Amino acid sequence: MLKKIMAMCILCVMAVLPVHAELKVDIVAGGINPTSIAVLKFETVGNVVPADAAMIRDVVEADLKRTGLFRIVDRNALPEYVPMGKMPNFKLWQAIKTQVLVQAKLSAQSGNKYKLEFFVWDVDGKEQIEAQSLVSSRKSARRLAHIMADAIYERLTGELGYFDTQIVFIAETGPIHNRTKRMAIMDQDGYGMRYLSDEKTFVMSPHFSPNMQTIVFLSYYNDDPSVWTLDLDTGEQQRLGNFGGMNFAPRFSPDGTRVALSLVKNGITHLYEYDIENKKLRQLTFGNSLNTSPSYSPDGKKLAFNSDRSGSQQIHVLDLETGEEKRLTYGAGRYATPAWSPDGQFIAFTKMADDTFYVGIMNPRGKNEKILAGGWFMEAPSWAPGSRRVVYYETEKALDNIERISHIRSVDITGQNIYEIELPDGVNGLEATWSPRLP
Repeated sequence: MLKKIMAMCILCVMAVLPVHAELKVDIVAGGINPTSIAVLKFETVGNVVPADAAMIRDVVEADLKRTGLFRIVDRNALPEYVPMGKMPNFKLWQAIKTQVLVQAKLSAQSGNKYKLEFFVWDVDGKEQIEAQSLVSSRKSARRLAHIMADAIYERLTGELGYFDTQIVFIAETGPIHNRTKRMAIMDQDGYGMRYLSDEKTFVMSPHFSPNMQTIVFLSYYNDDPSVWTLDLDTGEQQRLGNFGGMNFAPRFSPDGTRVALSLVKNGITHLYEYDIENKKLRQLTFGNSLNTSPSYSPDGKKLAFNSDRSGSQQIHVLDLETGEEKRLTYGAGRYATPAWSPDGQFIAFTKMADDTFYVGIMNPRGKNEKILAGGWFMEAPSWAPGSRRVVYYETEKALDNIERISHIRSVDITGQNIYEIELPDGVNGLEATWSPRLP
């Protein structure tokens, strides 16, 4: 299972060389003035599968390009090949306006392993600014690429990388009037999609635990909508608890010890918190309003949620220590599905106004609202590690009422560089949730 696959990737990082260069990617203007980066053909040593070296190079380039912050220099324009251990001719690279140059070497190791070494050069500063060595099983070669891209991204932007991550989502297949919804998982770039649930049970709202060991989700097993967990190592599914009513919209706390959820009792929907170890359920909201879509703050002390207690659907925040509740949104339209960013600086949301759905962000005080994307229907924003990008799903309007297509898309917090994560033919993507960085 996933845990075993991840365990095969053993990382050994060299000491990074002293850094003197001031090269820094402008993460705000990056989409307008991307940093040019050239990735040289990988040097290979020993019994390396050539396709593996080519794949790692391709994946590194693709990861960096999708950010919108980097322009990959055309391989046909590269002026020289520079083996590891030799200095580049910086004048040649400056002539084609390359700002960053990457050298790499892939070596076959005993025990069916690969060793990946790479250097990153600041061309204008004429300095090496990053040097790392990574070791993994050959089966995890693609992870090597994502980890390498993360290292380059982090060195150049100063932000946490998000390439060595996964996305869990609901994969919808079949005709519009008889669709099957299954839980699925894939790498953040869409590679390696596999199903986590069968076709027999309707499932929704999957979310990762902080340690990537467990997914919590809504299952209609035996026509009883309730919250279940899936162990990614063993594949075992368990019902979270018998709460005496329909329960849904589960979210793990940042420390993984609690699950916030919505529970319907006597026709009223309230937020509850379940202590996993002690198996105790605590009611969090009260009154006659509908309260759902909880999302913990990074410190676990607050919950953002949506409620109609003010007369329309708006986002509120609950202080879990004091019980104090505060309304955040006052803009035109209805607000839903809040998601707190990992760094605590933003809350993403869905907004419905003027027959249009929007995905946006605001600060935790409900100020500085910024719309990132809009369309016929879009929902369920989720954050990448580092709080730079948001993933969500968008459904196209079915003009002929025969086929309705849903896409998983990602957008930068500047509102730039929206891209679609490609899924297999015939698969619609809904309710995508971004994982933490893989262990």
